[in-house]
Amino acid sequence: MKVLVIPDVHLKPYMFRQAADLLRQGAADQAVCLMDLPDDWGSSRRPDLYGQTYDAAIAFAEEFPAARWCWGNHDLSYVWRKQQSGYSSSAALTVQEGLLRLRQTLPADNPICYVQKIDDVLFSHGGILDFFAREHVPASKYNDVDAVVQVINSLGREAMWNDASPVWLRPQHSKMRLYKPRRCLQVVGHTPMEEITRRGNLISCDVFSLYRDGTPIGTQEFLLLDTKTWQYRSIKARASDLEI
Repeated sequence: MKVLVIPDVHLKPYMFRQAADLLRQGAADQAVCLMDLPDDWGSSRRPDLYGQTYDAAIAFAEEFPAARWCWGNHDLSYVWRKQQSGYSSSAALTVQEGLLRLRQTLPADNPICYVQKIDDVLFSHGGILDFFAREHVPASKYNDVDAVVQVINSLGREAMWNDASPVWLRPQHSKMRLYKPRRCLQVVGHTPMEEITRRGNLISCDVFSLYRDGTPIGTQEFLLLDTKTWQYRSIKARASDLEI
């Protein structure tokens, strides 16, 4: 299956318009959004931009109900009321209402999850450590990837709100072993990258994030991945769509 990955959004509603255009053109069969929908530099007092972002996400979910969604740390900070860098008290209600509308829009059998699995590819915001899987999954289920994903997706705030969890992990800066590196490919966002990069069984694709002054860090491309062959390429965002 060809999957279009929407990395960390951070108040860029145009990303959903671009992704929708690509799907309409037949570039991919499916989409996965790694979320982090709210928060960006200098935008904490712009609830209008927060609202535009959730409107765009919901319109995308309505048009593509099979698209998968992965919780990010910035999304969960408003769900669990855990303040962090970028958290906007003035936009908190807008975020909570937007997330509620998004969750209500998605089909009952396709909820937002920490981890989404398509074939042998695991999509999450930050990545799954082998250590994390061993700590939270019974040993009898460790080799059953579907069971591991199911257990992780059932975990709550206590297990997930830490640096080693799939919503906070930054495996690009760690030599710790990822879960099932020979069997599973992992696709993550969360850590800003200059370009879409593969290292071992990890593809990092957060290339839409910005520096504090608003300068792009990465190439602003989408990842297009074949989940059977693990071959991938990038699709450059159209310059005409880069306005908010």
